[in-house]
Amino acid sequence: MKIAIGSDHAAFELKERLVGYLLKKGIEVINCGAYSIESTDYPDYAKKVSEKVVSKECDFGILLCGTGIGMSIAANKIKGIRAALCMFPDMALYARKHNDANVLVLAGRLMGVELAEWTVDAFLSTDFEGGRHERRVKKIEELEE
Repeated sequence: MKIAIGSDHAAFELKERLVGYLLKKGIEVINCGAYSIESTDYPDYAKKVSEKVVSKECDFGILLCGTGIGMSIAANKIKGIRAALCMFPDMALYARKHNDANVLVLAGRLMGVELAEWTVDAFLSTDFEGGRHERRVKKIEELEE
């Protein structure tokens, strides 16, 4: 599995902790920035990570900003991205299971490291259920047209 991850300055520290966590689990990670706590613009990282997911260079993306809201809005502007802001593992589970989310968005200022790790684990270990949910995901894709 290969993950693209990116954050703005507000979630830099949590992103760096998650990079280490993913690497320890044997998951390949492409760190798309930010690379410090110096002020940055979250749409830049939403674009970088999302492009790696859409191009299939990476299996999934993880984005972080202070609340996760800005990253969610920005990432979902990119065709082919279904970014889900998840504050808890169950949200991540259903984002994958029912919505076939391909980008997990986390709130760096609102989540601790352990909760973020659990949420990442739920997202990465859950498959899309398909079935009745397939029809709904196709309708979401039609909205992009």
